[in-house]
Amino acid sequence: MPSPSGTGEIELAAVTKRFGDTVAVDRVSLIIPHGSYCCLLGPSGCGKTTILRMIAGHEAPSAGDIRIGGSSVLGRPPLRRGTAMMFQSYALFPHLSVLENVAFSLKMRGIGREARQKQAREMLRKVGLEQFAERLPAQLSGGQQQRVALARSLITNPRVLLLDEPLSALDEYLRLRMRGELRRIQRELGITFVHVTHTQLEAIAVADTLVVMDQGRIDQASAPRVIFDTQRSTYVARFIGGQNVVAGTVEGMADGIVSLAGEDGARFMVPLNGALPAPGSRLHFAIRRDRIALARAPDAGTPLNPNAVSGTVHAIEYQGSYVKVTIDLSWPEEFVANISDVEFFRDPLEIGDPVLAGWAPRDVHVLDGGDRSPAATAYAGAAI
Repeated sequence: MPSPSGTGEIELAAVTKRFGDTVAVDRVSLIIPHGSYCCLLGPSGCGKTTILRMIAGHEAPSAGDIRIGGSSVLGRPPLRRGTAMMFQSYALFPHLSVLENVAFSLKMRGIGREARQKQAREMLRKVGLEQFAERLPAQLSGGQQQRVALARSLITNPRVLLLDEPLSALDEYLRLRMRGELRRIQRELGITFVHVTHTQLEAIAVADTLVVMDQGRIDQASAPRVIFDTQRSTYVARFIGGQNVVAGTVEGMADGIVSLAGEDGARFMVPLNGALPAPGSRLHFAIRRDRIALARAPDAGTPLNPNAVSGTVHAIEYQGSYVKVTIDLSWPEEFVANISDVEFFRDPLEIGDPVLAGWAPRDVHVLDGGDRSPAATAYAGAAI
């Protein structure tokens, strides 16, 4: 049932966008509830920014419908959609003061000077910049400029705020602060935010709904915790990060546990809900990196226990609360264990040390489909 007119619910109904022979967005259907924070996540070229621009009215879909508040907005200009867009570059006017930048869109709508400046000062107060009202953009830090751009986007009281990579120009410290500020402001205003990013941690931190995209389609859309714990596909498991993707050949099943044969003599016991894959077929599964236990390897030739692999330490990265240990298994897939700092430094490993990595069957999550998007592996290294 459509939402009442005036809400910020967004519905994409089989939306397609073509640029010549290239399909940038392929029959995407999605409902973003009013007052929620939605992140579109994916690598460059996956279609996420094109979706944002179609919602804003800067691009027209080749097919399908876009509804805001239950009404189709196709054919409406951006100013009549109830949306505002915050661009990656901020696009502040360098010759105007902070106050004048924020009030500019109200000036274009014919609102008097006193009224628009009053509204602009109130919006600057909400983003914590009222003391900088008379400064020029060049006199502000990157984080302050971002908040000016945010205030300017919100001054028209939109139903929907669209954010195109809003944190990408900031350093790490400011990025962490500003993603918290975005979430706080969104909850305070109660409007719909749609945020495009290629950064996994950023999306997980702010979103109510996380939409993982690949090649113009939605691969999985759900709450961030659901996607982090129960990825649908090998692509999502690799792209969202924090996971090890492993494959084995199905040998049999007993009491709901599938027996798999892996590489180099490894054997895996995987809980399975549903139909048994055909014997001899390949089954992919994921285990969170922080669920891996590491031990020094016994003498060569010792048989492996189920759900264990042997290799050598390839890299060690101290991350503060944990240590990221990358293990060379001579597999195409990277295999990583995130070990708590306390546990790691009880008996520190060195690069080149032989190790065993193991996990419990309960920590395994079976993935649908095969290896359809290996390109995502390149992005997984920057993930959690």
